Amino acid sequence: MYRELGIAVIDKTPEPFKVSKKNKDGVFIGRFSTPAQPDFQGTLRNGRSIVFEAKSTGKDRMTRNVLTATQMELLEIHSQLGAVCGVCANIQNDFFFIPWSIWKDMKYIYGRQYVQPEDVKEYKIRFDGAVHFLDKMLSVEAKELKRMGMGEISNSLKDRSYLKKSIFELKDGCL
Repeated sequence: MYRELGIAVIDKTPEPFKVSKKNKDGVFIGRFSTPAQPDFQGTLRNGRSIVFEAKSTGKDRMTRNVLTATQMELLEIHSQLGAVCGVCANIQNDFFFIPWSIWKDMKYIYGRQYVQPEDVKEYKIRFDGAVHFLDKMLSVEAKELKRMGMGEISNSLKDRSYLKKSIFELKDGCL
């Protein structure tokens, strides 16, 4: 979706694994060989990196510890280097792109080690078969370009219905 519009190239990070046993029909038994990294990494059209983890639950909350220590460490490192970082969370039927700065400090912000949809409603994103996780960031960027008198927004962004006039705080190098 975003690649076709020239907005971002984001790839799924492959999980390294080792095959233990392979059957004749092509089915195999394997195990992960290294700690998991964040699920997705890529580059936004402005050259900025984006790194995020995707998680889903049918429960009414998502706990902070669904991310491994390695995933949290890597999100923090990328964040400190200026990447857009976060957790794309599907909680029941709602989708959110929660900035890393919020996720990592949820105990301080919410007083507990989990979030519920009402806690993170400002980070809710649209899902129509595709998860529109960059929409809020793109709308702020487009608004800022116009405010700065930078001329026309690139054709890939112009007249896109998903560029709503919403405000999304960019904080600590993250969404």
